[in-house]
Amino acid sequence: MAQAVQNTATSSGMPYDDWMESQGIPIYRGYYIEDLRTIPLSWWELRGSNSAFIQLDGMQGINEARVSEIPAGQSVRPLKFALDEIVYVLEGRGLTTVWHESGPKRTFEWQKHSMFLLPKGHHFQLSSTQGDRPARLLHYNYLPVAMSAIDDPTFFFNNPHTGQALERMEELYAEAKVLTGQDNMGAGNVWYGNFFPDMRAWDKLDALKTRGAGGHVVFVRFAGSLLHAHMSVFPSRTYKKAHRHGPGRAIVIPAGEGFSIMWREGDEKVVVPWHEASLFTPPNRWFHQHFNVGDAPGRYLAFHPLPQFGGFSETVEDQARDQIEYPHEESWIRQKFEGELAQRGITSLMPEEAYKDPNYQWAYTSG
Repeated sequence: MAQAVQNTATSSGMPYDDWMESQGIPIYRGYYIEDLRTIPLSWWELRGSNSAFIQLDGMQGINEARVSEIPAGQSVRPLKFALDEIVYVLEGRGLTTVWHESGPKRTFEWQKHSMFLLPKGHHFQLSSTQGDRPARLLHYNYLPVAMSAIDDPTFFFNNPHTGQALERMEELYAEAKVLTGQDNMGAGNVWYGNFFPDMRAWDKLDALKTRGAGGHVVFVRFAGSLLHAHMSVFPSRTYKKAHRHGPGRAIVIPAGEGFSIMWREGDEKVVVPWHEASLFTPPNRWFHQHFNVGDAPGRYLAFHPLPQFGGFSETVEDQARDQIEYPHEESWIRQKFEGELAQRGITSLMPEEAYKDPNYQWAYTSG
């Protein structure tokens, strides 16, 4: 079973890869990391913290994922970064201060399972407010794409150029809001803002009827950024339909226990076990399918790449080609799921009719 391993693979020739290799901190590759909270990190002078790069299959040349750690009760030095960056809190509590040359500072508190955006062209400083344990963060941005256009790393870090300030910063970091109706990326109701205090607690979700399992979803949009995300929740002892899309989505688990199966059509399947703080990325155009074998709803949070790499995600454009209905899946899929449940002394809650009727309609509770 393949998972992420630290190595020093030879360069691909892409500017980002050459730069990443030169930084002297761990790089984790492969298909998944079972627990981001425990992987070893090392000191990274540029960012002023213990850090590690993550470059799983499906991320190359598209997005950067990275883990950093803030020492207990301390702050890392301020930094100005030229690109938007999503941050998800794996462990700890702390503060972030964000400011632009043209405006006042905005400070907000975060905790385990919070998510926020560090806006491009702004200064920021991260601090841990717990004196007995460090804070550990997952970062996500599109530096590989940007460095393919501008291969000078100094352009992206502490560049003195003053870009446009984010408007309504006080409001955007106070509380995310629900917007109804379709946005310009095709989603219905979305959560909009730059600070989301607890991704485990959110239950205002919409039914996701195309993917089965009685699951629900919320789409997330950040102010002034093309980065976006979605979070999906589905019931215990069920699993979702296999589907595929473009590369670059980093999927982190806020809650639940289960596994996912990923495969390129015609190739061997990769089984990805997951629980809180696991991370994986389905490679480009690989089918993938999510299974909940725990006793509570499974919850996964997917960070999306820039729209040009999207293909599609929870909206299937060509269902016959890019989604596999339950009656058409390989028998091994169901056997694997029921076998995992049997090891835990429980049984499937998948209705038998779903395996017979590709148009089976699930009953959806309100989100």
